[in-house]
Amino acid sequence: MTSNEIRQQFFDFFKSKDHRIVSSAPVVPFDDPTLLFANAGMNQFKDVFLGTGTRDYKRAANTQKCIRVSGKHNDLEEVGYDTYHHTFFEMLGNWSFGDYYKAEAIEWAWELLTEVWKLPKERLWATVYRTDDEAFELWKTKTEINPKHILRFDEKDNFWEMGETGPCGPCSEIHINLTDDYDNPQYVNAGTPECIEIWNLVFIQYNRDETGKLHELPAKHVDTGMGFERVCAVLQKKSSNYDTDVFTPIINQIEIISGKKYDAAEVQIVMRVIADHIRTLTFAIGDGAVPGNEGRGYVLRRILRRASRYGRKINLTEPFLYKLVNVVVQNFGEVFPEIKINQSNIEKIIKAEEESFNVTLDRGIDLFNEIVTLHITELLRKKYGDAYYVSDGKDVLKNDYLIKVNRREDNISVMEIYLSQWDEKTTQEQLNSNPVMSGDDVFKLYDTYGFPVDLTNVMAREKGFSIDEEGFNILMEQQRQRGRESSKEKFASVNIAIADLNSFELPKDQASEFTGYDELSSNARIIGYKKERNADLIILDKTPFYVEAGGQIDDLGDLIIDSNNAEVVDVTKVESKTVHIVEPLEGIILKPGKEVIAKVNEKRRWNIMRNHTATHFFHAALRKILGTHVHQAGSYVGPDRLRFDFTHYAKLSQTEIQEIETLVNEQLRFSLPLQHHRNIPFEQAKKMGALMFFGDKYGDKVNVVQFGDFTTEFCGGTHVHNSSEIGLFKIISEASIASGIRRIEAITGAGIEQYLNQQLSQLKQADQKIYELLEAKKKLEKEISVLKFREKIEQLDSLLSVSSSIDGIKIYKAKVNAETMDELKSFGDELRNKIKGGVGVLISAIEGKAAIVCVVTDDLIKEKKLNAGKIVGEIAKVVGGSGGGRPYMATAGGKDVTKISEALQRTDEIVKAFLVK
Repeated sequence: MTSNEIRQQFFDFFKSKDHRIVSSAPVVPFDDPTLLFANAGMNQFKDVFLGTGTRDYKRAANTQKCIRVSGKHNDLEEVGYDTYHHTFFEMLGNWSFGDYYKAEAIEWAWELLTEVWKLPKERLWATVYRTDDEAFELWKTKTEINPKHILRFDEKDNFWEMGETGPCGPCSEIHINLTDDYDNPQYVNAGTPECIEIWNLVFIQYNRDETGKLHELPAKHVDTGMGFERVCAVLQKKSSNYDTDVFTPIINQIEIISGKKYDAAEVQIVMRVIADHIRTLTFAIGDGAVPGNEGRGYVLRRILRRASRYGRKINLTEPFLYKLVNVVVQNFGEVFPEIKINQSNIEKIIKAEEESFNVTLDRGIDLFNEIVTLHITELLRKKYGDAYYVSDGKDVLKNDYLIKVNRREDNISVMEIYLSQWDEKTTQEQLNSNPVMSGDDVFKLYDTYGFPVDLTNVMAREKGFSIDEEGFNILMEQQRQRGRESSKEKFASVNIAIADLNSFELPKDQASEFTGYDELSSNARIIGYKKERNADLIILDKTPFYVEAGGQIDDLGDLIIDSNNAEVVDVTKVESKTVHIVEPLEGIILKPGKEVIAKVNEKRRWNIMRNHTATHFFHAALRKILGTHVHQAGSYVGPDRLRFDFTHYAKLSQTEIQEIETLVNEQLRFSLPLQHHRNIPFEQAKKMGALMFFGDKYGDKVNVVQFGDFTTEFCGGTHVHNSSEIGLFKIISEASIASGIRRIEAITGAGIEQYLNQQLSQLKQADQKIYELLEAKKKLEKEISVLKFREKIEQLDSLLSVSSSIDGIKIYKAKVNAETMDELKSFGDELRNKIKGGVGVLISAIEGKAAIVCVVTDDLIKEKKLNAGKIVGEIAKVVGGSGGGRPYMATAGGKDVTKISEALQRTDEIVKAFLVK
């Protein structure tokens, strides 16, 4: 059977048992911010097990896309090195929500495995929880399994829990022993690939409370999971999951693009890693995740860079992973259509990420090799001592380090080996130790060249090294701490410590009520105060002042106390209380209960609200135009502008920017009213479809900001009441701030008015500058023209020294360089002025034609009756043209430039002919 047939038979079997076949949930669980990736089929039904949700069916089955790369289910290091671990896999499963229970689950599992799929019954084993006598008896009575093949195990193997508290219960696993010794129980749960678990039946019958005590659930559920890749290997009689048709098309494509065969052990490891990782990347990106620097984004970046580095081992030095997306889509696109729909986007994201990493990969590998070589040579020096010398040198031709050990007395080589040939076995043979790469070196590779720590660990392990991961983690935490300290700009002007509320005189059980959603001025009472040298700190029972959160900056304004205005220069929140930091108050007595008017700077707040609401519209437009892979990665919302950082793999084109602006402004003009869902249950917000992201912290009660059907997001900030109050939205800059992270700055409302005024002012300045430049240009062009003319006129000086004479009349003739007929006529004027008496003929080739000018001095016109017009007409006939003009100057043109020399030669006889007449 093919893998597609196996999957379909699973569906058909449970459909015959009245199960609803449901679609896989996204592998990126955006509706569950506590989960990095979907790692089990039950994730989409967690609300049912917790009792917070229901379905319109009691029985379900599906195949769930799963990724396991972190926590207790981290299989990353084993991928490729064995034949059955994967970062991405499909989990076939069936569920009962308070319907059938253990008997049916066990009976149907046996039926599918042995009657439909015809697995040999003698090779199957069942494990049950050590106290689950019910399941033990059901296996004996409801199936034909060998009773000796039913084993009991403890919590580690046969008790499932969702978390430290909540639904849980015993489970029963089905294993298949593929060895010749299939009656031996020692293989079960021994971690051997010859005896593997293929199906886990979980019976959710308890709820564990905070004290750890188990309570029976009123409704009992069944949750089963079968590893699709593993069962395919069993049914297709393959010893490796990678030899099934789940993987072979991908491996075949890797062979084609690399020119390598899937035969040698090292090549097999490389191709298995790449085949596994490209599936993970394709499905995760297809569901909206993107490589980044945090959370699931960083997991994907690690996986992509790991695969990219493995590609170097089979000479894949250019981006190649994106070329494998198509074969994944061809294999799985029918079952999971989302990867077919998003194929182009997946390929673009992977290619951009590969190109980015390739820039530093080679340099990072060089640094790694340099570090390892240094360690090796130092250890060899210690081993061999003073009687030998150890050296390393870079072989430029091979781009490899050559490590040599020579005896000093006779310079005979004891060992010569290239670093590329040095492996784990060499380390043990030559060094008999497990050298450690320092945390400093690991951090440098990460910080400078983007090497994830697990990639460095793989590379080190290949050379027989381990890494100081603890030292690396310390350096990482120090870097984070430096980042946190550098961002602490609040209270720079107020040198005080306010974190300790014990120094305030205030009731501990009273919070500050925030009124700023509904009003910008509130009548309040002081509940706590503290005087400092540089400022007064005041806590009120209620306040309209917003404290910086979610990108929106603090409010500023005034506290009016006894008719005196005290300027609020900053606010902060300590525990549940808002602290107002005001300029020192002179002569005003502060005491609990004193009435105060808290007044926010209204103009500033409105500008902030316009920008904050516009941020939501902008985010929605980004996801609609660029794709749902776009996620917020940071923001700033102030009165002057908004700044939005988001995940995207490429620079936005001008067309994309215009489309985003147009969509946002169209929506703003629809005058969409604010629907502000305040303090609603978290689960209710999820059902509304509010946008949420992994890593964000949400309480039991949340706020949701909604404008029509265009944008719905979790948000605790302040917003306009209607989208039309924003006015216009304009993007003013777009740039990259990190690999895979773009930053856009935009303005609204009054900000656009200022922007337009600035632009108009700049245009006026530019217009004036352009006018001045054009005038200067004209002046320079005129000067240049005069200079050029003077240079060309110098041609005439040489002509004046060479003339012929007919009957005492001098004739000046020459071919000259002129660009236009006007310029040639100017030459004629200049020539006529320079000669005291005579005839001048100048010919030039202009734009592929012959141009002629003839001049005659006044004395010859009067005394000899010579006429320039008649002379030039005859000369023109020689070059196939005609002409005429006044007696003292005339011009002509002709088509044949090859006859210019002949025309000049015949000039004398033409002039002479007119003298006779």
